[in-house]
Amino acid sequence: MKSLVAAILTCLAIPCIAQMASNTARPKPLTELEQTLIGQSEAVVRAQKAKDLEALRRLLTEDFERVGSEAALHDKSDVLDDVREDTLEDYRLYDFKVLPVDENVAIVTYNAVIRMPEGDEGPAPRYQRFSDVWLKQADQWRLRFQQATAKRAVD
Repeated sequence: MKSLVAAILTCLAIPCIAQMASNTARPKPLTELEQTLIGQSEAVVRAQKAKDLEALRRLLTEDFERVGSEAALHDKSDVLDDVREDTLEDYRLYDFKVLPVDENVAIVTYNAVIRMPEGDEGPAPRYQRFSDVWLKQADQWRLRFQQATAKRAVD
């Protein structure tokens, strides 16, 4: 009798487990805003790696500011100077989240694995968490602010 009950419960549980697996296996499709802003965040890093200063000038607002992983504040001219001098050797961006603030402002957060020098201190932290603030200006999304935080093991 116990084996019959176990068999029935197993038969009833299999469709439920299959449904749960199929629900979690499919990520929800990205919205148009998510696709656009994730693409813009990726374009900034591609431009840095390619040393494409014109693309960066178009992507960043005139009053752009960045807090680097070393906790220093950099303006647009600092970032352009750094791109001329430094070499972003490799990068991978993942785990994007887009938070619309209103129709003209959104926050994009993501993780990054990067390989690049950072001043005289040696390499930049390999694992970082980024937060970008995007503004829509004349139908173009432009990066206004960026915060890079080095990821580290929790004490």
